[in-house]
Amino acid sequence: VQLQASGGGEVQAGGSLSVSCAASGPMFNSYAMGWFRQAPGKEREFVAAINWSGEYTYYSDTVKGRFTISRVNAKNTLYLQMNSLKPEDTAVYYCAAEQSLFTGPWTTGWVPRHWGKGTQVTVSS
Repeated sequence: VQLQASGGGEVQAGGSLSVSCAASGPMFNSYAMGWFRQAPGKEREFVAAINWSGEYTYYSDTVKGRFTISRVNAKNTLYLQMNSLKPEDTAVYYCAAEQSLFTGPWTTGWVPRHWGKGTQVTVSS
């Protein structure tokens, strides 16, 4: 599967932004999907994950309650809705995938097999 994230940009603190990830290749609905981010000078970190059907979602503690991960298998697309954004959310956001029909959990420590190029999200104070 090939992945391409898009939709990043700049927003003021407290605002909202949505990023998406288009997947190409067969059987998108057999992949667990996730969002990760990497800020300058920091290690890449897990943000959110969703199982193949979209029934199960997982979030890091830092974004829980503010971000929502979702997917539309018919469109081969993954989404991340980000609300109440903070300057510390500034990072390059990457989507990732791993073929699996398990429900999870997919959390910190998960290293998916497939990665897309990232999209920059900048939150100004």
